[in-house]
Amino acid sequence: MNETSDDSLLRFDSDEAKWAAVLARDAAADDAFVYAVRTTGIYCRPTCPSRRPRRENAEFHADAAAAEEAGYRPCQRCRPQEATSLPQQHAQLVARACRLIEHGEALPSLDELARVAGLSRFHFHRVFKSVTGLTPRAYATACRADRVRQALTQQETVTDAIYEAGFNSSGRFYAGAERMLGMTPKRYREGGKGMEIQFALGECSLGTILVASSEKGICAISLGSDPERLLQAFQDQFANAHLIPGGKRFDAWVAKVVAFVEAPGVGLSLPLDIRGTAFQQRVWQALTEIPVGSTISYAALAERIGSPKAVRAVARACASNPLALAIPCHRVVRSDGALSGYRWGVERKRTLLRREAARGEATKLTGKEVGRSDESI
Repeated sequence: MNETSDDSLLRFDSDEAKWAAVLARDAAADDAFVYAVRTTGIYCRPTCPSRRPRRENAEFHADAAAAEEAGYRPCQRCRPQEATSLPQQHAQLVARACRLIEHGEALPSLDELARVAGLSRFHFHRVFKSVTGLTPRAYATACRADRVRQALTQQETVTDAIYEAGFNSSGRFYAGAERMLGMTPKRYREGGKGMEIQFALGECSLGTILVASSEKGICAISLGSDPERLLQAFQDQFANAHLIPGGKRFDAWVAKVVAFVEAPGVGLSLPLDIRGTAFQQRVWQALTEIPVGSTISYAALAERIGSPKAVRAVARACASNPLALAIPCHRVVRSDGALSGYRWGVERKRTLLRREAARGEATKLTGKEVGRSDESI
């Protein structure tokens, strides 16, 4: 087992807390203690997949050495005597497979990845999806999407970029290209050349706000302290697009966003132009379903989308959200309720949550239901 942290010791400082961790298969407990079963003579990690014993038959030990000194033998499933737990071993195997996918000139087959991991192809597929929230193929598609974005700015033709990125079929690439890039590959390669993007900068109590829209809908909402930096970042993304000041209709959209910042209960129903991978889309859709005045942990959000072990991937999807407020990633907090990072600053996140909490309390008192903050995606 790894060296136990002071935080883990404090968190599991009683047998009741340890038993609760065993029942929950809490991964954080794996480095804090092991539990032994008197009726079988075996000791396990808290995350062991084996059936839980009766409470009266369980006892706790600081580590594997202490359990073995007490006469227990290690479980053959979770191998508590080894330096890393099974989830940690799986994470390491998947990390290695991800590197192979990311850096290989061609997509490794499932059999090749499973052979490197030392698992059967079916077991590897299940482990990979449980850790990342994606199948190996979906992960490879997301990696190739990143490659193609880079290749489109470097290769002479779109076709060259497609094959440079590892797609073995141009038809497969074009089938999902617009959802992946938010525009045609040719336009993306040309920095958005020929596109018209309306934009406006405004001021609100959170600082400067930038709102931009393509012909499909709002494609960016950014918050910051420096209007020039906000605009420059957006101009860099669409260097050759035709950026034009928003008209009266667009001003109304901007006013709606600013009004939502000041009073979250007003709702934020806007047409959205959302660009992301399939996994990001799942996360962002789930975010739109969190009511005003409520929060959710990264772990609970991962559970909600059906990928309970993909907590880190969920956090990355939240950090990649291009639409502040419209996709309310500020409503995601750590499992202990503490605020974590926010793309547009933790203080802004704190302010938004405080306002939404106040609105939620007011809603409970009045009995009125607060509307959805944006359209489904």
